[in-house]
Amino acid sequence: MNEIVSVEVILKSRPVGLPTLDNFDFRKVKITDIKDGEILVKNLFMSVDPYMRGRMNDIKSYVEPFHVGEPLSGDAVGIVVKSKSDNVKEGNYVLTNLGFREYFVADSNDFDKINLEVIKPIDGISLSAYLGVLGMPGLTAYAGLLRIGALKEGEKVFVSAAAGAVGATVCQIAKIKNCYVVGTAGSSDKIEWLLNEAKIDGAFNYKDVKNYNKILKEMFANGIDVYYENVGGKLLEAALNNMNRYGRIVLCGMISLYNNKTLEPGPSNLFKAIENRLRLEGFIVFDHRDLKPQFYKDMIGWIVDGKIKWRETVYDGILKAPQAFLDLFSGKNLGKMIVKL
Repeated sequence: MNEIVSVEVILKSRPVGLPTLDNFDFRKVKITDIKDGEILVKNLFMSVDPYMRGRMNDIKSYVEPFHVGEPLSGDAVGIVVKSKSDNVKEGNYVLTNLGFREYFVADSNDFDKINLEVIKPIDGISLSAYLGVLGMPGLTAYAGLLRIGALKEGEKVFVSAAAGAVGATVCQIAKIKNCYVVGTAGSSDKIEWLLNEAKIDGAFNYKDVKNYNKILKEMFANGIDVYYENVGGKLLEAALNNMNRYGRIVLCGMISLYNNKTLEPGPSNLFKAIENRLRLEGFIVFDHRDLKPQFYKDMIGWIVDGKIKWRETVYDGILKAPQAFLDLFSGKNLGKMIVKL
């Protein structure tokens, strides 16, 4: 086997507040051969996700933090270029959590450790969709809205960060269920996409609104049944003020708080949850992998029927990965942020 030189993205230092390019570095690794039971994978696409910010802190959480001086990791789609395994063949496309590197060698028998899944190309759909609408963000939207949010036909749904990879899918699943849907986003092109492509009922640019409570009262004259929370802060307080009795708030993410240097006080109006018998539930998508077979069946069907659309923001090359990650927090992505290798 000819020697392969792979570039990896390294966590150089832990950020304080908003990360910068100085927190990242690159390392070259030589790969000369593989052992029995191992596979050599060339990554084709890798995912960049907001939850990774929490892994840069050295704190206990639902997933192990990144280690300084070691490669980052995240979902990636690759092709097996060499195999000494009975489980995975050369030419197979695989979905793993070993992104942020161009190539890697792994034991194919340790499926759980690398989240290895053999995937199949779908006519007319890029393999990168397995990192977005058919991947972790899509399953997050599906499980969060239908299982945690217990969505019912015809309900009224509010979605924050509605033009992101998760939010856009939430919006469209809710429309498939004949719901009234309003979303927020941070630019005019995102608002236009939500209204004209995702076909939701209303959307507003949160940067142009001074009083979130007022606009939600206007757009939800009959109240909110389900709020899919991706942002936190003042939007959560405004949603609490406008929830219907027995409403559900799905706590998926709070990107507005990820880079805070100190903890902010909780919602000042949390008593509304008692008053209106609300259910607020946080969830992690990894706990809902049992939904994957039904998720794939439903999502592929909706895509084929033209009921689900998506956008990707694609950066080219492993060296652009840190900038792609930073740009998540300034809202430069429309839809899923992807790095093409």
